[in-house]
Amino acid sequence: MSISNLMAFWALSISLIMAPGADWAYAITAGLRERALVPAVVGMLCGYLVITFVFAAGVGALIASIPTVLSVLTVLGAGYLLWLGINIITPLSQPTADKKHTSNTGLGWGVRGFIISGMNPDALVLFLILLPQFTNRESEWSISMQITAMGFVQIVNCAVVYFLVGIAARSFIGTRPHVARRVSLFSGAAMIIIALLLIADQFL
Repeated sequence: MSISNLMAFWALSISLIMAPGADWAYAITAGLRERALVPAVVGMLCGYLVITFVFAAGVGALIASIPTVLSVLTVLGAGYLLWLGINIITPLSQPTADKKHTSNTGLGWGVRGFIISGMNPDALVLFLILLPQFTNRESEWSISMQITAMGFVQIVNCAVVYFLVGIAARSFIGTRPHVARRVSLFSGAAMIIIALLLIADQFL
């Protein structure tokens, strides 16, 4: 595929990722926890990796042809975000310095990150509607290869942005407990609001 197409997709991808959303909220929450950022971000990246391979295999076209499937995935993702947001704003989920508690939750952070990105409606829309516009049927690369290449561009962009967001949260907020508490509340509230908007969009 042409370098110009790939760079155009990179610009679109980074602009979408830079807009705060559920992924940002999760990266911030993980950044405030000890040893949680890496598994959380890796989990989110794995979610995007699965989406990339699914769409490269042609499953995306099948999903697009059955709107109900996308609606169900959106509602499931919104429900999980709602549950996660509620848990984040509860007192027991606030940042803690308890190393024993945080060191045993790496897998959990990774799994939650995987679900958040793997069922992220924004990511599904990106792959369903926007990404095909950057493919070229006359290219020497197959459509699947082009989708895979752009999927990896998306993953790299996500890795850079989410790690920076998490590190910034840890550096500037983690040492201030009262600020960390407020940011956690904000992150949880953001997930809840996003979830409710997604659900409302499906039924209103």
